[in-house]
Order: sequence, then C-alpha cells, then structure tokens
Amino acid sequence: MSDLFKNKVHLVRMAGLFLVGIVAFVILRWWMVPKSFGEYGHYRGAALGEIASLPMHYAGRAACEECHTDIVAQRKGSPHEQIGCETCHGPLLAHAEAGGEPKPALPDSRQLCPRCHSASPYRPKGFPQVVVADHAPEGQCTACHNPHAPKIS
Repeated sequence: MSDLFKNKVHLVRMAGLFLVGIVAFVILRWWMVPKSFGEYGHYRGAALGEIASLPMHYAGRAACEECHTDIVAQRKGSPHEQIGCETCHGPLLAHAEAGGEPKPALPDSRQLCPRCHSASPYRPKGFPQVVVADHAPEGQCTACHNPHAPKIS
C-alpha cells in the first residue's frame, strides 16, 4: 500500500490545478455576474427598468382599429384577422399619435408575403404555401390578393 502513494506529487499538482480553477471560476463569476441577476428567476432584474425606459415605437392594434374601421370589416373572418397590423406595416406609433400623418409606406408584398407563405415542409398541412417563383414569377402579391382578406380577387 505504501507504493501506491509513493509518488504523490502528481496528485498534489492536479488537486492544486483544480483548486486554482475553482477559485478563478468563483472570482470571475462574482466579478462578471450583475448584482440584479436572479431577482426574478434566471434573469437580470435591472433589465426590466432598462427595457421600460426605451422609447415606444408600436401603437398597438386598438390604435389602428380606431381609425381604420373599413380594414377591420375587411379582415372579419379572413385568415389574416388575428395578425396584428404592425406585423406587416411596421411600427406605427408616430402615425397614430400624429392623427394619420406621416403616412407609412406600404410594405413590399413580394418581400413580406413569402416570409409566411413560401413552401416549407415545416408548416402545418393546409396552411397556404406557394413556391413564389412558380406561383407568380414577377409582380406584387397584392396584384391578385387583397392582403387584408387574401382570397384571390
């Protein structure tokens, strides 16, 4: 048994390396992890205040529906009824606060529609999907489809 630990210098070196690694980890964690980390679970608590202080950009669906009742009526019963206006049109807070001015730019349907409707085996069966190059080689999707009620017009 005495021969087993005859050359214990290697074990002491290995234990020392582990100890240095553990101490370095504890010091780096103490130094790098923010004080508010863990206040609300696995999150940085101060992030809530930082996010709340950012300027608003989105008006919300209710602000759009106040003025655009005709669009609300078009969308009634359509597959796009549950999609928020700013999903396609972008942030519209400035438009809503200014009473309709500045007019937002219309989205480019050739770029926007394929985000959801380009053919993909990962989308649910029955979800409208097209191979854009075959379906409409050129031109805008809105030439044939009303984006608010997307049946072929």
